[in-house]
Amino acid sequence: MTFHKEGYTSLALCILFIFILNAVTQFYYPQAFALKWVIYILSALLFIIIVQFFRSPSFAINTGEQTVLCPADGKVVVIEETEEGEFFKDKRIQISVFMSPVNVHVNRNPIGGVVKYFKYHPGKYLVAWHPKSSTENERTTVVIENSKGTSVLFRQIAGAMARRIVWYVKEGDKVDQGQQFGFIKFGSRVDIFLPLGTKINVNLGEVVKGGRTVLAELTA
Repeated sequence: MTFHKEGYTSLALCILFIFILNAVTQFYYPQAFALKWVIYILSALLFIIIVQFFRSPSFAINTGEQTVLCPADGKVVVIEETEEGEFFKDKRIQISVFMSPVNVHVNRNPIGGVVKYFKYHPGKYLVAWHPKSSTENERTTVVIENSKGTSVLFRQIAGAMARRIVWYVKEGDKVDQGQQFGFIKFGSRVDIFLPLGTKINVNLGEVVKGGRTVLAELTA
């Protein structure tokens, strides 16, 4: 388990806040032992929350030309046939994964190939499970085409708490399946759009793991 680079600033601010809070408590209330223990406990909890939120687990990634890996840790909240209107402009199978604040927030490429399309969209901060969050919230859209010419689209979507989306890809990049493509801070959602006829391997409400759970199997 490692600490993700996106958390360095947050961790530094957390440590500074804890240091100031404890110094002020010690200076103004040197005899208030009960208060100091409360501050110690709260400081420890805050530190643990920041560390666990920005954790970045290491694991072996099993790749496959036909498999679609889950792009994020979380829970499957949508599996439906829908119209994808930004890039494909046709019917696709949408799978959405909701990430709570306790999930790992690293985002990973569901397939390997070439980034054929990338766009950042500024937008609103509706709650991540709102039906319109996929088209109205701040978000990124990425399309990867594999060596067989099959394309998969996926989106990072900011939620009510997530106010920073980070991405590491651009059009023309050659990327590996399971490789990190971004990070979203403090809970949000990732949508993935698959060709019709794709075999779906997960169910609504299922807890999934980014880079480990096989969401689906491509048929072409």
